[in-house]
Amino acid sequence: MNLSSLGILVLNLLLGLMTILFILRIVLTWYPQIDLNRVPFNLIAWPTEPLLAPMRQFVPTLGGVDITPVIWVGICTLMREILLGQQGLITMALNSYQ
Repeated sequence: MNLSSLGILVLNLLLGLMTILFILRIVLTWYPQIDLNRVPFNLIAWPTEPLLAPMRQFVPTLGGVDITPVIWVGICTLMREILLGQQGLITMALNSYQ
């Protein structure tokens, strides 16, 4: 395994993990009584909150519902597809050198 394939693997896993964390964060919004500062919920809240907090300044809630995790799921999925998908930029760049 060379350095480029290791980097692709790490980036793929990171974007996939963030997508899963944002989906779990969406599920947690259905239960407002849950304390996000307690284990195991803080394992979901701590990595996602630094990305959600700045976006909340620009995206208002719709009907009292915070839609920023949904937006981040879309961003992570789109970035994963654009960079690492079958026709992704990194994938095509590496295939052109082989």
